[in-house]
Amino acid sequence: MGTTSSHPPATPGTLTIRRAGERGHADHGWLDSWHSFSFASYDDPRHMGFRSLRVINDDRVAAGRGFGMHPHEDMEIITYVLDGELAHKDSLGNGSLIRPGDVQRMSAGTGITHSEFNPSPSTAVRLLQIWIEPARVGVAPSYEQKFFPRADREHRLRLIASPDGRDGSVTINQDACVYAGILSAGDRAAHRVAAGRHAWIQVARGAIALDGQPLVEGDAASLSGAAGLEFTASEDAELLVFDLG
Repeated sequence: MGTTSSHPPATPGTLTIRRAGERGHADHGWLDSWHSFSFASYDDPRHMGFRSLRVINDDRVAAGRGFGMHPHEDMEIITYVLDGELAHKDSLGNGSLIRPGDVQRMSAGTGITHSEFNPSPSTAVRLLQIWIEPARVGVAPSYEQKFFPRADREHRLRLIASPDGRDGSVTINQDACVYAGILSAGDRAAHRVAAGRHAWIQVARGAIALDGQPLVEGDAASLSGAAGLEFTASEDAELLVFDLG
């Protein structure tokens, strides 16, 4: 599977805003999901992905419900839990609980099956599920999960995924780096996008100003070309920044 770049190209150095309400939406009762890019029954040729970033699903799974065993191949899948916990099992024999602060990476490679289930009898789980297209297909499937304490993500952007696993991040099979930040109201953070690279910013919750542009929960912004991004939290906020080749 090659790199998808169907998102309308941004003018170099210029932010392109995608508002939360413009995303695809599916409410199955037990699953309430917002799709940043085309997924399942949401088919929008204008939003098929951005560079190697193919899926950002903002999922809320009801108590005691989940996804049964299902297959994936040739995709880098990252799960980032915002609230609650998610139980994972896969065909490699892995089983774990994913909680806020945990980052799970599953390289589907030649093929893997897994299930995701909310074990709570009373509380929904909210997560971002992220798919990144791999640089190489046909690799052996693998799994990794690491915990990033809240203190490591507060008041700054903390690297959580990278192609070389640096700074304790999980390792993904693509020229992409993912950063997570938890900002208190008034906090400022910055990220430099190098020449020839691209960025996608996803506000998971709260509200920020990005280079003066207001973004709230579910909003996103893309940028192509060299630029220095500056984030100011207008209220407590959590965000992910994707730095993509």
